[in-house]
Amino acid sequence: MTIDGAADRRPIHEGLFELGADGSIALIGGYSPTSTKYHFPLLDTCPYSGATDIERVLLSTDATLWAWTAVTAAPPGYNGPVPYGFGVVELGHEQLRVITRLRESDPTRLEFGRPMTLVAEELPDGVVTWAFA
Repeated sequence: MTIDGAADRRPIHEGLFELGADGSIALIGGYSPTSTKYHFPLLDTCPYSGATDIERVLLSTDATLWAWTAVTAAPPGYNGPVPYGFGVVELGHEQLRVITRLRESDPTRLEFGRPMTLVAEELPDGVVTWAFA
């Protein structure tokens, strides 16, 4: 489910994303001028070059679908709805592929290259996470 006014909600893990008061969301990543590459999640060192010149950036909210499936059995500790979509998207101008939840849980309704948008979702226990729709 999409959330509104998520500022008072509990993120699934601190430092992965920023939530706007209007329910908007942006993933927090890193950019290294040395490698000219982006990464997610934010790390102190570039995973491509080992450089430590990392700049904190908010990543694109638009993406393209690359791979997908459905999770049909709840992982340990997960109290959300099942099935749910799971896949890989490539973020806009960063050309960075991210493994992520997908809002669509039926794999037959998805296709390679489909445009996707980052959304915030609240799980039943009040934890906020992200997905692509």
